[in-house]
Formats: sequence, structure tokens, C-alpha cells
Amino acid sequence: MFSAFDVANYFITQMNAEDDAIISNMKLQKLLYYVQGFHLAIFDSPLFEEAIEAWAHGPVCPPVYRTYKSYGRSHISEPKDGNPDGFSNSQKELLEEVCEVFGQFDASKLRHMSHSDPPWINHEKSASEIPHDEMKDFFKTRIN
Repeated sequence: MFSAFDVANYFITQMNAEDDAIISNMKLQKLLYYVQGFHLAIFDSPLFEEAIEAWAHGPVCPPVYRTYKSYGRSHISEPKDGNPDGFSNSQKELLEEVCEVFGQFDASKLRHMSHSDPPWINHEKSASEIPHDEMKDFFKTRIN
């Protein structure tokens, strides 16, 4: 299993390689949520070990959030931690798919989208961890 920082490094590197692509901390948080959810649904296991919590602005991986908090709403120009190497081909395909499908949206659109997802809705009031089984069950409905 990887660290959320490995996955964050991948997304930041990919988004910075694209012309005019912006990746803020909020956008990064939503990409982590989507890739974790789809990985759970497809492979029946988490991609990274850190928890995702339901915060006011949507799903958040707290350690990654804290690392990039200083960027505020600004573009993250380079990863601070993590190693984007070592993903299997199927994991890279999923990372690329999530980056392509969800990376096209800005942070507020992704926030709005995640606010309609039951895993966030069910835990937002308590700002608690979103359990893997709830994410897996929900994301299975998105792929079938």
C-alpha cells in the first residue's frame, strides 16, 4: 500500500505537466478522495493508508491537507513529499483516468460534486473519518 503523499505527488506532477492546469489544495483533496474511492471499488483495497475525513468543504486527507495548507487557494507548483514511482500498471491507469476525468474541473466544482456523495453526507456533521466500506459501496455504483 502507498502513502497518500505518493498519490499526491503523482497528481501534482501530472497537473503541472499540463498547460494551464491548476491544482490547489482543495482540488488535490478531491482527487485523493476520488482515486481512493474508485480503487476501493475496483480492487477491493485502499490505494493509500491515510484516512479521508468529511470536512466542511468536502472529503479531506488531513496529513496531505496540512502539508499543502500554506498554498491556500493557490496553485501547488511542486510536490513536497512522496514518491510517484512504484504504482502497478492498473493503478497508473486508474490514476490517469481520475486525473483526466476529474482534473478538468476546478476545486469548487469538485467540492460541489463531492457534497452530493453519500460517503461525505453521512459523516459531514461529525467531521469524522469516511469508512472504506462506505466509499467502496458508493463508488461501485459509479462504475456499474
